[in-house]
Amino acid sequence: MKSNSSPRKYRCALITGASSGLGEEYARQLADSCDYMILVARRGDLLQKLADDLAITSPDTKTHCYTADLTLEEDRVGLVAMCEAKSLRPDLLINNAGMGDYGDFSGAEWSKLDAMLQVNVTALTHLCHSFLPGMLVGPEQGGAIINVSSLASTLPIPDFAVYAATKAYVSSFSEALRLELREVGIPVLAVCPGPVHTNFGKIAIRTGDRDSLPSRDGFYVAAEKVVSDSISALHADCARVYPGWKVALLAAGISLLPMVLIRPLVASRRGSL
Repeated sequence: MKSNSSPRKYRCALITGASSGLGEEYARQLADSCDYMILVARRGDLLQKLADDLAITSPDTKTHCYTADLTLEEDRVGLVAMCEAKSLRPDLLINNAGMGDYGDFSGAEWSKLDAMLQVNVTALTHLCHSFLPGMLVGPEQGGAIINVSSLASTLPIPDFAVYAATKAYVSSFSEALRLELREVGIPVLAVCPGPVHTNFGKIAIRTGDRDSLPSRDGFYVAAEKVVSDSISALHADCARVYPGWKVALLAAGISLLPMVLIRPLVASRRGSL
């Protein structure tokens, strides 16, 4: 889907988790606004299919695919080295890659929790640290950063404890980084969607637990809407966006409640997001 919300021109956009879901949608909506796009994900075949599609729909945009497992530091370092070797300096960084784990903390596999921490926290921070200096120097100084957080960042959520905590980090880090970069005109946006129909839930659910994540159907927002709202929010220099009016209203309500009231509310809704 193409959007009219992305008129700003970028030299080079780098999108993680670009093989499907929100990452793919960011690539499709932003393609006409970029000279170059770097698509990053573990599934190289899906990246190439997306690149082939973009070559048809956005022929003026040059696309590079990079297959990487962002849980691995060597893959992240390799991504940075590839950009340097090809003289690609991203001025739009979209940290979209993320993963979750649904279930009680004590029953979680450490390998999955560790992978989630590496992707949601370490990789996002590492890529910001690696590519931000390129936005701060040279005659073409400038850029923008989108970090995909979650509505879950606003709450401590039983059965989603580590995921919600990682997204709280993303939102807090994005806010602080935005304040650091205000004087140089580099906007940083935390995107906090509610439930979206992507492959996220299938990966987060433990085998045999259930068919889908617990959620309210009325709060689902289409991936196209999440992306178009976040692009508009970035251009409006917003600090944070909750795509969809119902999600935004819920987030506003949560922000007004003291933790002493949030605790029993969350505890009473254990198993339902």
